[in-house]
Amino acid sequence: MKDLASIINLEQYPINDLKEFAAGCNSKLNEHGSIVLPDFIRKYALQKMRKEAEEKKHLAYFCDQTHSVYLSTKDPDYPENHPRNRQVISTKGCITDDQVSEKSPLRVLYNSKEFREFLSVVLDESTLCSYKDPLSSINIHYHETGQELGWHFDNSSFAITLMIQSAESGGQVEYVKQLRNSEKGDMNFEGVGKVLDGITTPVQLEQSEGSLVLFKGRDTIHRVTPNRGKRDRILVVLAYNTKPGISLSEDARLTFYGRIN
Repeated sequence: MKDLASIINLEQYPINDLKEFAAGCNSKLNEHGSIVLPDFIRKYALQKMRKEAEEKKHLAYFCDQTHSVYLSTKDPDYPENHPRNRQVISTKGCITDDQVSEKSPLRVLYNSKEFREFLSVVLDESTLCSYKDPLSSINIHYHETGQELGWHFDNSSFAITLMIQSAESGGQVEYVKQLRNSEKGDMNFEGVGKVLDGITTPVQLEQSEGSLVLFKGRDTIHRVTPNRGKRDRILVVLAYNTKPGISLSEDARLTFYGRIN
């Protein structure tokens, strides 16, 4: 599948229309912090993506992690049960960029100049570059029964994902918009504590199979609830950097992938 039109529903989503369509997506993303484009991927391309993910699941690195909402080491200046240090659980499997076929529609989409130009406008970024390391650019994530992503803020300013296969139940993205201001160093421990204690009711992000989701999660706390069904939840992360020649750190690669190359 070398033709972008065979992958993207261009009739519904004219990504080459940068002045109107892409600019409109940019406005919605800035207003809401997320944008969901249902049926962005054509059914046949989606089937190909799902088939590859299922066939290569045996290659996935599965890990269980405990971490703080802030994805940083514990701060001894705060108690263990303080929102700054409280631990949550994230569990998933992942296959890496070097395990994705060169002929995969995922790779055609990821490498597409038109797709990157569209994303650049929507994300307010002048350029989007692949990661230098061989693992981090395209990742396929698997959540089996009971697996989840705990509450957290992202370190990156944006995330780009494709829903390949939904869970039968559970596996729901939940978020509370703009809960902190990282640029000003405001971590909003009180607000985070209310989320962790279940006092604050989060918003649910609706994403059906074939959806493209763009999400700004640096200051928006979010999680994926446990997969309660028997079917795997499969999500693709398309990761770009705003500068060329950047690799994910070796520590991060060991944590997420179980190897550095």
